[in-house]
Amino acid sequence: MNGIIQLAGRIMLALIFILAGAGKISDPAGTVGYMQSVGLPGILLWPTIALELLGGLAIAIGFKVRYAAFALAAFCVISAVLFHKNFADQMQMYMFMKNIAMAGGLLLLATSARTAFSIDKN
Repeated sequence: MNGIIQLAGRIMLALIFILAGAGKISDPAGTVGYMQSVGLPGILLWPTIALELLGGLAIAIGFKVRYAAFALAAFCVISAVLFHKNFADQMQMYMFMKNIAMAGGLLLLATSARTAFSIDKN
């Protein structure tokens, strides 16, 4: 039973990144505009998509989970600081805290010795 729970947890953590990466592919111009609104160059669009899609898929299938989880945890914290720093807007504060909470879950995953139903069983 623990194995099923671990697999479900990995998929749940991964899903937001996979869907976000796919969403960015469907509207690259909108995403570039949003990135540029906080001073980031649009050239970061494709590396961001790659990190979200490949990192999310890696976590979901259990491939190099430790590396993917550390990378996505860092991405969550950086994204929180860059995109959700307006705490006067309650929704932005919630989005900031969501990113920090996801980073926490990813760090726990990164330090786990093993997870079940994982390709590399790291």
